[in-house]
Amino acid sequence: MSRQRRAARAASARTGAPLSATGTPLSGPGTHSPSATAAATPKPVLTLDALGKKCPIPIIMLADRIREVPVGQTIEVLADDPAAKTDLPAWCALKSQEFVRAADLPVGWSFLVRRSY
Repeated sequence: MSRQRRAARAASARTGAPLSATGTPLSGPGTHSPSATAAATPKPVLTLDALGKKCPIPIIMLADRIREVPVGQTIEVLADDPAAKTDLPAWCALKSQEFVRAADLPVGWSFLVRRSY
């Protein structure tokens, strides 16, 4: 993997910016940045509550249940393990799924993933 691609993935993991299947940041119409309004954020079809669960459980829950969501729809993962902030975007890039955003919650974060295939 190129140095540029690794840097793009690291930046995406920090900011919550979505990545393409090749690992490059997405931009332009139809993409959602962390500053996008709630109205622009797609409503999840399924929400997984991984609050209180440690790594790698949030990833395992996502991997086990993503097939229940139709292609093009989103799944929300709620997690409070700090490792999830880097693990979820990395898993999405590895599995060619779209990491849409990460949002802060009073306790933990809400991660939104769009099923690509």
